[in-house]
Amino acid sequence: MVPGLKVLLFFTLHLLQTAESSMVHLNSNGYEGVVIAINPSVPEDERLIPSIKEMVTQASTYLFEATERRFYFRNVSILVPITWKSKTEYLTPKQESYDQADVIVADPHLQHGDDPYTLQYGQCGDRGQYIHFTPNFLLTDNLRIYGPQGRVFVHEWAHLRWGVFDEYNMDRPFYMSRENTVEATRCSTDITGTNVVRECQGGSCVARRCRRDAKTGMQEPKCTFIPNKSQTARGSIMFMQSLDSVVEFCTEKTHNVEAPNLQNKMCNGRSTWDVIKASADFQNAPPMTGTEAPPPPTFSLLKSRQRVVCLVLDKSGSMSLGSPITRLTLMNQAAELYLIQIIEKESLVGLVTFDSTATVQTNLIRIISDSSYLAISTKLPQYANGGTSICNGLKKGFEAITSSDQSTSGSEIVLLTDGEDNGISSCFEEVKHSGAIIHTIALGPSAARELETLSNMTGGLRFYANEDVNGLIDAFSGISSKSGSISQQALQLESKAFNVGAGAWINGTVPVDSTIGNDTFFVITWTVKKPEIILQDPKGKNYTTSDFQEDKLNIFSVRLRIPGIAETGTWTYSLLNKGATSQLLTVTVTTRARSPTTLPVIATAHMSQSTAQYPSRMIVYARVSQGFLPVLGANVTAVIEAENGNQVTLELWDNGAGADTLKNDGIYSRYFTDFHGNGRYSLKVSAQARKNMAKLNLKQKNKSLYIPGYVENDQIVLNPARPEVPEEATEATVEDFSRLTSGGSFTVSGAPPDGDHAHVFPPSKVTDLEAEFIGDLIHLTWTAPGKVLDKGRAYRYVIRMSGHSLALQEDFSNSTLVNTSGLMPKEAGSKETFKFKPETFKIENGTQVYIAIQADNEASLSSEVSNIAQAVKFIPPRTPSTPPGLGTKVSVPSLTVFVLVATLFIF
Repeated sequence: MVPGLKVLLFFTLHLLQTAESSMVHLNSNGYEGVVIAINPSVPEDERLIPSIKEMVTQASTYLFEATERRFYFRNVSILVPITWKSKTEYLTPKQESYDQADVIVADPHLQHGDDPYTLQYGQCGDRGQYIHFTPNFLLTDNLRIYGPQGRVFVHEWAHLRWGVFDEYNMDRPFYMSRENTVEATRCSTDITGTNVVRECQGGSCVARRCRRDAKTGMQEPKCTFIPNKSQTARGSIMFMQSLDSVVEFCTEKTHNVEAPNLQNKMCNGRSTWDVIKASADFQNAPPMTGTEAPPPPTFSLLKSRQRVVCLVLDKSGSMSLGSPITRLTLMNQAAELYLIQIIEKESLVGLVTFDSTATVQTNLIRIISDSSYLAISTKLPQYANGGTSICNGLKKGFEAITSSDQSTSGSEIVLLTDGEDNGISSCFEEVKHSGAIIHTIALGPSAARELETLSNMTGGLRFYANEDVNGLIDAFSGISSKSGSISQQALQLESKAFNVGAGAWINGTVPVDSTIGNDTFFVITWTVKKPEIILQDPKGKNYTTSDFQEDKLNIFSVRLRIPGIAETGTWTYSLLNKGATSQLLTVTVTTRARSPTTLPVIATAHMSQSTAQYPSRMIVYARVSQGFLPVLGANVTAVIEAENGNQVTLELWDNGAGADTLKNDGIYSRYFTDFHGNGRYSLKVSAQARKNMAKLNLKQKNKSLYIPGYVENDQIVLNPARPEVPEEATEATVEDFSRLTSGGSFTVSGAPPDGDHAHVFPPSKVTDLEAEFIGDLIHLTWTAPGKVLDKGRAYRYVIRMSGHSLALQEDFSNSTLVNTSGLMPKEAGSKETFKFKPETFKIENGTQVYIAIQADNEASLSSEVSNIAQAVKFIPPRTPSTPPGLGTKVSVPSLTVFVLVATLFIF
């Protein structure tokens, strides 16, 4: 890791959430259930809550105007952390939590500084994950840099709620228009300004006009578009909401389809307003009449409290099934691991068991020492009998919480069952009114189908575990605190099962990096006879079978807690099956952050949707990060298991192609199409880095536009230069690591059982096609799609070209065909190259050729038409010239440069 980076990472916080966890809903044009949560690391500041209220109030009026009187913010909850002082106006949260908040207030992202941004990695129209504001942004006057805070909020809300994208591009700030003029990447083109290069020496800066690059014909590097402060253009909010005149999104009439921005790439050239109009929000919200302004938002102040969890575990007769290990034993192994290794210290935990009736085994006990969890684990059920009444179990869970003088509101219940229950819906209303969060674990194929309804209606997690030996352990390991305090959360490093023959050894390694090592456990389970165990730390110290503590409940498991902080480096384990027959052995390793000031690498995962009707496309998403910083170059693998036991292994990619939105953003994605019948599917993801191949990305593109300055009365007034990470320090090496995470479960209906989908799904769309003239040839590059979306190998490519981008977009099949007879598609994910001479074009200076590509599979299914690439023939002049910047709407013959003095943001 780069020296000093750990100190900077202290100011970042990781969070996990999925877009589906949001509580936001639209009621008569007003958004309700919006949650803004403050991170526990943010010091208490009396100015922060008023600032948040002012921003939301401003945003509500601006949103109302921008959406033609359709939307505003009706009520908003502000969740303050448990670390803040209590006040009488602070209420107890229900399902509201930091990790499921729509907006988080946390210290600066090293990558973004104080730039607001939205974590957004879905497809066009998909909701984002969260908006991140820093306290410094909220408490500082940023008017000239970002515009009013309420306007910034609306810009980010459009990302979050409607899945639109930015209309600027920091990597390609200029492009060659069809009129052969160099234009700033923007929407709309009615926004006027001038192009300058900022040059600073010492404490003074000057701005000069940009020069054309003699080799490319484009603007020189570091050329920046400076907008005129006074504009008449009304759009667009997704380009530059800071301009006073900008009060609407780009529409079909004003949209700049030529601009090389993410909105055009992800949404096939559609305007932001077109995408918003297609949203469910828009369809359900006609314009309000009889009012020029919306009512002001109302605010609720909530304060996080200590975590309260009650385990509600099934001990009905069907839990005695399973061979050689019963379901009851598997449940007890996982529940004990949860109590000892996963649940955070100081949490209040209770236990209820149920069959046709339910019993409170322990009321809430505060977890402060080994005796605390032992008092609960000794009450785990030893026998299974009786029927299944989930409602009775839940009601006793509520009783265990309230009898301990705690409110069910905001408390969590972990409900595990393997049985069917026709009466589960009878307590839905009681569950809803309790305010409790219900996490459900369905064990085996017969678990009640209504379980997921309990999770969905309460904001809980949902898991499915087949009867494999470590499925339940992985599920329980995924139920951690949602407080935002990552240093307290348990991390899973290893979860492997081995079928070991009689008298045979198995070996394995687990890397422990320097960000973790506190509260580290190695757990071994078996199905017949306890194995011989040898565990060696990186310095050569051995731990043997006698060092592992055997469980008193006879649940076929032993564990070793490493004293103090586990040694950094590679740990090696060896297991000998001492039995006379083969048996299953498992190894599970968990740990926590080394210290509260060192944030560990985290892996989180989820599916693009929790329910799917075949043949809808699903995407697996995994995020690998350290604090807020993306981790690049990791080996990320998803294992998806169907109810019938069929497993599919997918390598996830962060290559900006296929299902992946942005390259090198730490989000690893892949389409999932290998459906094997209906029912529940489970998702598990492993992320590993070996041989120093992984990197931290210290600089990312997806952030709010930092306005460099304005042209005011023919004078350029520059804002303070945006603090940038030096180019040579944009990446930092990450130590070898291993992480595992459960992505929960999802359900599928209408799917065939055989898993053959080549006649259903076409190749995926090519999204990264690039073109350039080299001599008289056009060179193309792109990432290969697959036979079935991004899997396998396509059958052929169809490449077409035109002198007009609109022709390719609207009438691809009738555009000029390129001869691709010698081009054979490679395996999905490979880099493709192809060159050709555009025979139908007269090649001269300024010639523009637009190219698009389509992939076919053997079933004659065609992908969507790719992004449209542009190749411009530029012949450098014999004598270098320095013409003024082109493509601006306003000629500024004489400009005076002023540099606005202001305090730079502190990282």
